[in-house]
Formats: sequence, C-alpha cells, structure tokens
Amino acid sequence: MAPITVVEGRRLPISNLEKVLYPATGFTKGEVLHYYATVAEVLLPHLRDRAVSFLRYPDGPDGQVFFTKNVPPGTPDWVTTAEVPRVEGPSRMVLVQDLPSLMWAANLVAEFHTHQWLVDSPDEADRIVFDLDPGAPASIVQCCEVALWLRERLAADGIEAYAKTSGSKGLHLLAAVRGASSERVSEYAKELAVEAEKAMPRLALHRMTRNLRPGKVFVDWSQNAARKTTATPYTLRARPEPTVSAPVTWEEIEECGSPGRLDFHATDIAPRVQDYGDLLAPLLEPGSAGRLP
Repeated sequence: MAPITVVEGRRLPISNLEKVLYPATGFTKGEVLHYYATVAEVLLPHLRDRAVSFLRYPDGPDGQVFFTKNVPPGTPDWVTTAEVPRVEGPSRMVLVQDLPSLMWAANLVAEFHTHQWLVDSPDEADRIVFDLDPGAPASIVQCCEVALWLRERLAADGIEAYAKTSGSKGLHLLAAVRGASSERVSEYAKELAVEAEKAMPRLALHRMTRNLRPGKVFVDWSQNAARKTTATPYTLRARPEPTVSAPVTWEEIEECGSPGRLDFHATDIAPRVQDYGDLLAPLLEPGSAGRLP
C-alpha cells in the first residue's frame, strides 16, 4: 500500500518518491512533489477555475507520454470536476482548485495545460496567447525579438502583454482580454501573426509549413482555439531536464543574447518568486483585461 500523507486535511496516497524522473539530473518524483508544493501559491491562481489537461509522463520523459483530458480513474471525490464543452460532446474534466488537488495531480507526474477560458464562461475567452516556436538554427533569442514587436503591437490596441518561457525551446506571450469569443480572439491573433511576418519577413512566420520553418520563429496563433490548451505558468515540462514554463521580465527578454539566459529549471523558480513575486499576477487582476479592436 502506498504511503499516506495529509495535506490540509485531505488524505493522499503517494508513491515512488525515490523514482528518478529526469535521468539527466537525477531529479526524483519526490523532488517534483516538493517543487509543486513550493510554488503552489503562485501556480494555483493560474489553474483555478480552468479545466486541466494532463500530459502525463509517469516513467519520465523517455517513457510513455500521453494526454489525459477526462477525469482519471481513481480521482478522489473531493477533487473538483466540471463538465466542459467538446467538439465530440460534453466531457468531465479536473479543476485544480487547492493545494490538496495540486499535490494529488502532481503525484500523477504530469504537465498542466489549460484553456484560454474559465469553466463558468466557456463561450468567452479571457486570455490571448502567442506560442513563439523557433525553427533551428533560430532559438529563444529570436523569439525575444518577435515578442518585443508583438508587445508593442498589442499595446497599440490597449492590450498589455506578459511573457513566460515555454519550458522547451520557445516563448509564450499572454494577455488578459474580455468581451470576445475564442473564435474572435483566434482571428485577431492570426491578424497580428500575419502582420509580424510582413514586418519581419526574415524572422517571423505565421504558417506552420515545415519547409518554411528553419531559421524563423513560428508565431502560433492557433492556441487560442477554444478546444486547445497551453502549458500553464510554472508547470514542469516532460523534457530531459526539469525545465519550467517560467514567467520572465521584459528586461530579461530585451537582454537575452543566448538561449541559456532564459533556461529555467525547478530549482531556479523559488528564488525567482522570492525576488519578483508572480510576474503574471497582473493577468489575474480585475479590470486588467483589454478589449479587442
């Protein structure tokens, strides 16, 4: 029987704490759980009231990696769930609303991915996201150039953007929006991606076409579709090392001259939170959302 721990009055079975999930660094499952407990205060607000898709990697990133969208078998009855719309029909998904739920989910060993809308209002997007994905030999350095252009372009429409690393190769730009459907937000995001390509034809690309990708940054606007999800701020990623989708400052983006400057691992995040707080907290503030033109 798995050991039991108690988190805020909830009994949680936990298992295999010594199991190495990231062989490149020796990072264990116990350290994964410790990481999530440490960053819970800044992570939970970005998960709350959003249906979560889990990208699971229970044997590490070199093992089987698979998405779990529906409520997993064995989910405790105290974990909040909600019915959400899907193309194939309504589905019941998990909401990670509190620390016990977060630790239960962390024990599954999974990345956290969320939609750009809240479960109470699935017909209205509250986020716009741009996933900046570099095609080699381009890197996150080139993503930063595109991000700075998009920041100014969004500001021209009264929308304030914030940034985080993807935890992989690229960069995510996010902004709070209101009064528009996911379809309209997707249209607007595509318009800006097309503008970016016209403004920086040797650097930015709005099409996913593979043979066009080398040396350019794909401005993926499609993540705004209602059915799609994006890696949640502060989630660990299923990569060779325990990298994190970490919020970053615009000064860090402006000064990024090499990919390593924006490569953050689990052990980097607590000191950053202590220094900066949650750099994405403004996304959660009432009244901060902009309206699309």
